[in-house]
Amino acid sequence: MATPSQNSESTRQGKAKKNPASSTQTYLRIAEIRDDTMVLKNGGLRSVLRVSSINFNLKSEEEQNSIVYSYQGFLNTLEFPIQIVVRSKKLDIDNYLDKLRKIGEKQTNPLLQTQTYEYVEYISKLVEYADIMEKDFLVIVPLDPLRSIKPNMLQKFFQSMNAKDSYEAVKRRHEEFEQLKKTLAQRVSSIKVGLENCGLKAQELTTKDLIELFYNIYNPTVARYEKAKEIQDLNIQTDEQKIAEDYSGI
Repeated sequence: MATPSQNSESTRQGKAKKNPASSTQTYLRIAEIRDDTMVLKNGGLRSVLRVSSINFNLKSEEEQNSIVYSYQGFLNTLEFPIQIVVRSKKLDIDNYLDKLRKIGEKQTNPLLQTQTYEYVEYISKLVEYADIMEKDFLVIVPLDPLRSIKPNMLQKFFQSMNAKDSYEAVKRRHEEFEQLKKTLAQRVSSIKVGLENCGLKAQELTTKDLIELFYNIYNPTVARYEKAKEIQDLNIQTDEQKIAEDYSGI
């Protein structure tokens, strides 16, 4: 039989789960992800590019010098800061294994079908126990409105004390988004051209890619066994819904 203190504790936990303000998401800098763009709570925008890699050591000395000079020229042409992230993650070949399983299901030869299933099992265990890692190369392209640049200590203090969005902040973000998005698109285009001159391919992450990226970052253990759902199946609250639900009385 539960004691009064246990019942009280259960009630508090239940309220915490139902209260969106107690969610970890409240304390993240990201307000929403829309139009393949991250929107921060201070109004800043971020685009993320996934960049290919090259094996520098296998290049000739002439090719290496060419790559270095191209990269040097790319950095010298930048008129805004960028962030380069090298992320190590466990190799994920689930999609590849799913394709092999489908091939095995269609095999009419019992021997080939058995060998296909055994190969899938072997590769799956090899990746799991060998702990094979891969690297993800990301370039974050920022754009911040003037009001969000270098807040003073007092502003930082109040932002940390009141992490939840305000109606004014949500409204201001929407008014600024379209104008800032155009400038951000120009920055992304210039970054792509600069990286292509270095022999690299850059692809901008879509809304779905960004959601999966942060799902994997903030749920590293769970993400290995439970994949992110389709966007239409996720319970994502947009700024419009925030305004309608939280500030309907204003």
